[in-house]
Amino acid sequence: MSPTVGLTPAQWIDLLLSLVLVAAAALLVRWALDRLFLRILRRLVRRTATTLDDAVLEALRAPLVWLAALLSARYGALRLDFFPARWERALGDMVFVLGLLIALATVWRLIDRIGAWYMEGGVEESTLARQWVPLLRRLGQILLVLTGAIMLLDYFEIDVTALVATLGIGSLAIGLAAQESLSDMISGFLIMVDRPYRVGDRVEIQDLTTWGDVVDIGLRSTRVRTRDNRMVIIPNSIMGKSLVVNHSYPNTQYRIQTEIGVAYGTDVEQARQVLVEAVRGVEGVLPDRPVEALFLTFGDSALVFRVRWWIESYVDTRRMYDRVNTAIYRALQQVGIVIPFPQRDVHHYWNGDRLTVALQEPRRGQA
Repeated sequence: MSPTVGLTPAQWIDLLLSLVLVAAAALLVRWALDRLFLRILRRLVRRTATTLDDAVLEALRAPLVWLAALLSARYGALRLDFFPARWERALGDMVFVLGLLIALATVWRLIDRIGAWYMEGGVEESTLARQWVPLLRRLGQILLVLTGAIMLLDYFEIDVTALVATLGIGSLAIGLAAQESLSDMISGFLIMVDRPYRVGDRVEIQDLTTWGDVVDIGLRSTRVRTRDNRMVIIPNSIMGKSLVVNHSYPNTQYRIQTEIGVAYGTDVEQARQVLVEAVRGVEGVLPDRPVEALFLTFGDSALVFRVRWWIESYVDTRRMYDRVNTAIYRALQQVGIVIPFPQRDVHHYWNGDRLTVALQEPRRGQA
């Protein structure tokens, strides 16, 4: 056997000793990781409120063991000085390739575990986030593979300039062809980060004169259901540029107002008191919030008051208008305060003879 391979008995013994040392070192490092390092880290991460660190630790466990085994093998090979130089180079190349694969596998597992943690409820549920996470996870893994391929080719001195240029031109072509879609997707990502509205919020898009409840936030569009049960599908790029009023943020409590006119000559303080008491007695008006009746302006036919009150939810807006308007109308009727309709006083100045002739001429024509 020795003449065939070219190793002396002493070299065989040295080789076997190196293999034993590599195996022992790998087992020792694995034991140290499992029993000491990882056990201590597990105790630390269990004290945190989030489970993200648990997911990261689980993703790093296997790659650390493989990395320890690779380093042990590399150390065992360095003590064998009787191998040819070409074997040393081949061994170095093999260690680099295996090390690169372990590094890529580690990052791959991190991306996968973090994405899975997010999807399993690691953060507050969001429809848009749940659509973005799988896409970002896949894009990250693709970018990781491309980076690893470029590093591997560069290590073996293979020119990667053409490959990088081709990828750049391809990305530019795709970006130009899907410009609008990418704009919607980027706006959707910004909506996910900034969160100006959420699913279930009632919003008003003033530029589109549209308002309703947000039922879905997708990668490319936001769906808003109006009060008459119509679905308005708005691209996220338009939502990002429009002025959006969120009627559900910071909470659902909502102040509404109405204007009422009373006849000139009415006692202002009496009218104010009647209006406030009438509104306070309506079911649904928040008792711990102020009710105001502000004398707003002198109208053409009436003294105009603006009445403001708070309700628990924006959903009851129209029903509350009905209740409050009915209560105000009845209260003003009971105390005899008049709600005037629009009217004008017209004054004519004339000569009596001319008016008599003007009034009589049509009658003569009719006769």
